[in-house]
Amino acid sequence: MKLRKIFAVIAGCLLLTSGCGVKTQPVEETASAENTASVDSTAAETSIQPVRSLDLRYADQFSVDFYENGYSLIKIADGEQYLVVPEQETVPENLPEDITVLQQPFQDIYLVATSAMDLFCQLDALDSITLSGTDASGWYIEEARKALEEERIFYAGKYNSPDYELILSNNCDLAVESTMIYHNPEVKEQLEQLGIPVLVERSSYESHPFGRMEWIKLYGVLLGKEEQATECFDNLVTRVEEIIPEAKSTGSEVAFFYIGSNGAVNVRKPGDYITEMIEMAGGVYVPSDLGQEEDNALSTMNMQMESFYEAARDADYLIYNSTIDGELETLDDLIEKSDLLKDFKAVKTGNVWCTEKNFFQETMGLGNMILDIHYMLTETDPDPEQMTYLHPLQ
Repeated sequence: MKLRKIFAVIAGCLLLTSGCGVKTQPVEETASAENTASVDSTAAETSIQPVRSLDLRYADQFSVDFYENGYSLIKIADGEQYLVVPEQETVPENLPEDITVLQQPFQDIYLVATSAMDLFCQLDALDSITLSGTDASGWYIEEARKALEEERIFYAGKYNSPDYELILSNNCDLAVESTMIYHNPEVKEQLEQLGIPVLVERSSYESHPFGRMEWIKLYGVLLGKEEQATECFDNLVTRVEEIIPEAKSTGSEVAFFYIGSNGAVNVRKPGDYITEMIEMAGGVYVPSDLGQEEDNALSTMNMQMESFYEAARDADYLIYNSTIDGELETLDDLIEKSDLLKDFKAVKTGNVWCTEKNFFQETMGLGNMILDIHYMLTETDPDPEQMTYLHPLQ
């Protein structure tokens, strides 16, 4: 009910500011189920429904409705809503308080969500970012690292300790945060009090890898590059779909993991986007029966090496996640972490691979990672030069 009221109010305001001359009765916040019909009929009589909605194939953590005169309403799964106002248009009056106004164009963005940087790069929109929540040494995306080194982008502090003075002096017009900001809500509140709208993106909550990639469409809407974003997304997805037969499994078991400093093994829970990528590539993820007893939203879990040994020693392939402690180069590097790994089938057969450090920052590269895994699984002697994000440990 509340969502319908908000649509009616927003669309009514848009029509009024566009000079259409259509007047609607204000909808009270206390409207109840009894006046559903009147709200719907008012919307129908004044034609204040969205003109269209953004076509999304995989993402379920956001949606976008488009209204007349170029206005759009972004809805994020956590309940946040953003009205994108075109450059030459005015902000509608009497908007509900829970809708954040985003006025185009965006030229001085403070980008904290690292997963979004690659999407800006793919849209040729790096020049819309002035401030970064990651310094040059933390970026594995070449364009981002170079921009910070050349001071075209400035480091403005992490999500929990931003440099407010620097942010204000650069006339920041939008802060793009990850959900980590919810651990420090006072930072979000302070930015908003300073007049800086905060968009919290949830691409990391997409369980399907293509869903994460599809967030490029959201940034396409923000940056006025919707067509370019859709074309980029469709081309990458089509490439994967053309190469990999749908739902055709090789039967090969694949474990994806890293070993922490305390000796515990960090693995992905079944249903995570990494395990989905392995399945899409034709593999069978192991361990396959983890996490059901854990009542939390984390996509990973730790297990003792002995338990990992029992669950994955017969896996056909091992993929070591280099995100935490860096890339490994040899099997000896891996075995140094635990002598038990010597007995793993994949170690004995030489089917051990390691991810490149840039993998988790390059969101639009998830399609290439699926192709890498598929190539690993289907070629007798895969050539590392044909891969983007994997290299063998020998």
